[in-house]
Amino acid sequence: MLIRIARFTTRFPRAILIGALAVALLFGIFGATAASGLKSGGFVSADAESIRAAQSLTDNFDGAAPNYILLVESPAGVDAEQVRNRALQIIDVLRARADTAGVQSYWTAPSPAVASALRSTDGESGLIAVTFEGDETQVQESAGELGGQVTGTADGVTVRAGGLAATFHEVNEQITHDLAIAETAAIPLTLVVLVLVFGSLVAASLPLLVGLFAIAATLAILKLFTLFTDVSIYAMNLTTALGLALAIDYSLFIVSRFREELAAGLDPRAATVRALQTAGRTVLFSAVTVALSLSAMLVFDLYFLRSFAYSGVAVVVAAAAASIVVLPAALMLLGHRVNALDLRAPILRLFGREPAALGAMVPEQTRWYRLVKRVMRAAVPVSVVIVALLLALGSPFLSVKFGYPDERVLPTSAASRQVGDEIRAEFPRADPGGSTTIVLDGYRDERGVGDYAARLSEVDDVTAVLSSAGVYVSGNRLAPTPPGMANDSGTYLSVNTSLDPFSPAGGEQLKALRAIDAPAPALFGGSAAVNEDSLGALAARLPLAALLIILSTFVVLFLFTGSLILPLKALLLNTLSLTAAFGAMVWIFQQGHLQGLLGFTAVGYLVPTMPILMFCLAFGLSMDYEVFLLSRIREEWLRRRAGRTDSESAAADNTESVAIGVARTGRIFTAAAVLMAIVIGALTTSKVSFIQLMGLGLTLTVLADATLIRALLVPALMKLLGPLNWWAPKPLARLHERIGFSEEPAASPATAEPPVRV
Repeated sequence: MLIRIARFTTRFPRAILIGALAVALLFGIFGATAASGLKSGGFVSADAESIRAAQSLTDNFDGAAPNYILLVESPAGVDAEQVRNRALQIIDVLRARADTAGVQSYWTAPSPAVASALRSTDGESGLIAVTFEGDETQVQESAGELGGQVTGTADGVTVRAGGLAATFHEVNEQITHDLAIAETAAIPLTLVVLVLVFGSLVAASLPLLVGLFAIAATLAILKLFTLFTDVSIYAMNLTTALGLALAIDYSLFIVSRFREELAAGLDPRAATVRALQTAGRTVLFSAVTVALSLSAMLVFDLYFLRSFAYSGVAVVVAAAAASIVVLPAALMLLGHRVNALDLRAPILRLFGREPAALGAMVPEQTRWYRLVKRVMRAAVPVSVVIVALLLALGSPFLSVKFGYPDERVLPTSAASRQVGDEIRAEFPRADPGGSTTIVLDGYRDERGVGDYAARLSEVDDVTAVLSSAGVYVSGNRLAPTPPGMANDSGTYLSVNTSLDPFSPAGGEQLKALRAIDAPAPALFGGSAAVNEDSLGALAARLPLAALLIILSTFVVLFLFTGSLILPLKALLLNTLSLTAAFGAMVWIFQQGHLQGLLGFTAVGYLVPTMPILMFCLAFGLSMDYEVFLLSRIREEWLRRRAGRTDSESAAADNTESVAIGVARTGRIFTAAAVLMAIVIGALTTSKVSFIQLMGLGLTLTVLADATLIRALLVPALMKLLGPLNWWAPKPLARLHERIGFSEEPAASPATAEPPVRV
């Protein structure tokens, strides 16, 4: 297939490039508005108990499940005339909207108990709690529309918006802004590194142009998916960065091999064909590996993860297709001009050195070759030290804790973050997002509700229970019945707490509340229940996702290498590098050691979807470099063992194949890792904390993988295993030979091809 593609692209290169430019323009136009259709939620299954409880509250109890909070504050106090007038004006605006299901506020509270809960302890702030109807996209659009109308400071009264809807809206805006900054920073840095790698400005520009094509394709793909299904706004950051990084990586390997074949004496057509036979085959297997790792997220019933799966797979396909089809056409037209505009040559000549051609490199004379030889001479101590180091780095992950994200993922400058912080500090009995709601469908017996509320209020760290039978604290009824908590459809109770509902302590409190016998079937909602449902949905599908990744990766690597040992080694090493990265993420983001430097707030737990997303992505990216390295090692091994059946020289051939394979690819895969780190590491500049986590975690994984793992641990282990590296049971070996997933012999410089039509 690759040979047919190579012959086609070398026959019609100009037509292919013109078509690619037209497609890129169409992608850019279509995908320009991709962000408008993306959503901020997707962390909980749509049929989870907490979601059903929230829907019941919205349908049957107006305003009982607020998703938009306005904080009205003034040094004059909440009872000052100008404060009251401003609040009532806002309430009139809210009630006039068709999508407003209910409004509660300090100034219109139906009872003193409710009013006191909606008033800050210092008396300077009051809350307006609003319930908007609609899905996540609709409520955040409502929040955006109202932001300019009702917030701001006037006559000494300040109004700020918070709650779920406002948080979603601010996150959407922040993500879009962060993406533009990340790409602006990453693209010029990428060009600089490519120039340092290639020297030639022409050669350096090719991977970057393919990467820009991948960005346009990514945005168009995301836009297309929004027409059919829910897609997370967070997917835009990652898949755009992933598309750019993979396109550059794939192009880097193909361009490098093309220049190497040119220097070896092949003409441009034959060099292009050979580059696709070898590096193109590697790119194809790498793309399949990354795509399979990402597709494992389809098993989760959360559109946050599923959107990364189908958009990520599509982006990988786009990056690989551009590298295998469009790039060879450009190489064919450029020919030897791919080495033009060598920016390194003048600098080297200043120091009395002449730039060497890529093909003139003698592997045995390189620093990489000497390094690998030294590593393999000390294979045992090198292996022990690196494995011990990675395990030590991963040890903090043993204390990992998980929790649902809230407005604290945003910086302290965000309005919704400020509102959330003040509610936690000044409204101990009225955190609309922190309380647990319990819906008793069809149950209205006041005495039974009162007994149940009294027992709930005795649970540790419960500050109050509001019910149709009254307000209960520590088992005692302290206030009369708040109105609106019972009707013909049933009853609901609100359990206020002093704990962070997303923390492990909040989860334990929820278990204690569930353990109390309810007088009727109960639906638990609120933040702690949402958190529990999210963690439960992930835990239920995680083993299946991990199994799919392991099996699919093993099969692909077996087809690539024909070995049973190399896939096992790759799986173990990838897991080891990921363990170290996960440990670092706990140390940094859960324990908060670098929160001042990175500008985030540590809340004592990690967003649970992030390690899963990182695992799928990092596993695929680590296999990316494994495939690149093994391709050259295997090529050298097959060349050395061609026609030889003796076992005596096998160990020496294995050692030399590893050394030469690393020598030929070390500079390239290190450059690829640096480029990947620049593009994905740019996500660390995001102001959304778990996007920072993902960017930094993936960057550390890629860099550790290309240095400690591929340059040191892989050679050491392959030396220890010797010829066993290439072993497979005879039935599987025959199967691999029959399938024929091997590149054809090298093309001759005189290979006859039809004339090129340009």
